[in-house]
Amino acid sequence: MSDTALGANPDPHASADDPHRRDFIHIATVAAAAGAVVSLAWPFIDQMNPAGDTLAMAEIEFDLTKVQEGQQVVVKWRGKPLFVRYRTPKEIAEAVHDDHADLRDPATDESRHKPGKPQWLILIGTCTHLGCVPTFGGGDYGGWFCPCHGSVYDTSGRIRKGPAPKNLAVPDYNFLSDTKIKVG
Repeated sequence: MSDTALGANPDPHASADDPHRRDFIHIATVAAAAGAVVSLAWPFIDQMNPAGDTLAMAEIEFDLTKVQEGQQVVVKWRGKPLFVRYRTPKEIAEAVHDDHADLRDPATDESRHKPGKPQWLILIGTCTHLGCVPTFGGGDYGGWFCPCHGSVYDTSGRIRKGPAPKNLAVPDYNFLSDTKIKVG
């Protein structure tokens, strides 16, 4: 006699021993467990994001009309001093003249400012030796001098003498207009 004659169900999905049914249950269980793990872990991951006050310091805008030719303004950015210098034609000429000098960290003056704006030099104002803040106008090259250990930078912020291994860093910045920059 056949199974259908004895009253067996011909539908293969109705069987308790159906392997496809067990696969679905396993997949659903794993998906639910993964969702539970993510929902439990998210608060711990989210708390690692920077605080709102830190994000607020990530970018700053600065009005360049506050700086006169030959002057430097120091602005605080990400907890560090930021030098905004309006260079004179003489300072620019000295920097360009020294492009081919024997430099510890070679860089042209053109690579340290935005195209068409050589008068504006924006630098992170911490010495690359130990993080001191150099002062402008000291040293042999007319640029910055770090009084702590004697590092000397030229008018383009390139290291010329002393223990500092690198040039003063140039941050990521853009001109929003002819008189306004955005740093960060």
